Amino acid sequence: MAATRFSNLDLVSKCDGFPDAERDPERYAEEMKRLYTLIWKDNDGTFPIGYVPLSVLKELRDTPKSIRGPMDVDDTARTILLFQEPTTEPERTQLVGRLTAYWRENKTFRMLKGWRDELWPVYGRGGELLYSIERVAMGLFGNARFGVHMSAFVRRRDASSAYDFRIWVPKRAADKSTYPSMLDNTVAGGLMTDEDPFECVVREADEEASLPEDVMRSRAKETGTITYIYITDERAGGEPGWIYPECQWVYDLELPDDGSVTPQPKDGEVESFSLCTVEEIREQLAQGLWKPNCAMIMIDFFIRHGILTPENEPAYDEVHARSHRFIPFPGPHWPHWQYVNPPERKS
Repeated sequence: MAATRFSNLDLVSKCDGFPDAERDPERYAEEMKRLYTLIWKDNDGTFPIGYVPLSVLKELRDTPKSIRGPMDVDDTARTILLFQEPTTEPERTQLVGRLTAYWRENKTFRMLKGWRDELWPVYGRGGELLYSIERVAMGLFGNARFGVHMSAFVRRRDASSAYDFRIWVPKRAADKSTYPSMLDNTVAGGLMTDEDPFECVVREADEEASLPEDVMRSRAKETGTITYIYITDERAGGEPGWIYPECQWVYDLELPDDGSVTPQPKDGEVESFSLCTVEEIREQLAQGLWKPNCAMIMIDFFIRHGILTPENEPAYDEVHARSHRFIPFPGPHWPHWQYVNPPERKS
């Protein structure tokens, strides 16, 4: 039997797997049957900040109030109001930490085995920090997550490729808890609370790829953001089916083609780096060898650099739209947000 081949639209659909309410109302309604919406209340009313699976709601109901704090569940509207008390952000962060640590100690959710001791932010609609939560626990509440992805490349014209791009592609370590041995973007990582996106990509470039700070600060270029809502499968670690709304800042890094600067594994998360042609990457993508969201970032690279066009991709408009979808939870994809214009970079 012939091996499965994936189109660009297949790959984007795999990453942006959560149905859109307007484009696919029936599938959206079916998906929402297994979810409650996590809401937040401010002076202007309530708004959504996450999607909570029924399995998590059950555990919330079974967890003592002294651990999880006050909770208001509306079974008609299918909403959960949680973490509103106490009233200060540091106290709310402590409350969320107490709840998730309790579940970790009791082995309630398999995903918590990968505890990282990294706090990621959850924001209100005015850009304010509501609370921070252990990164591996965010999927329990379906909160929006933020990160950075960067493609490093050199320009080289020769007969081996129709394009003058050679892109550095890492292979993830075989012992990684998520997506082991799959292909990735040159550098990628999640934004911790209060971390600037550019500072994050500089940090990750050193930790994952041994790329010098001065090279990053002088050469890395921000190109915009990618947004999607992912539904995990078994490769993500833990149980499948968690909802991950995500916004990624995307960067390009053109390196000199003299071998003076090359990415090298450093922290054990990457097994090796390969300098690949566009044709090689297209074949890797078609074989499904790339981590889902990294495949979307690579397709975006091809679009931005004129490799993928409306003339050679019949699904161009949908591919582009699906990688810039609206996420209904507060975050940098909201146009009035301060993160549309990131803080001035440190020199």
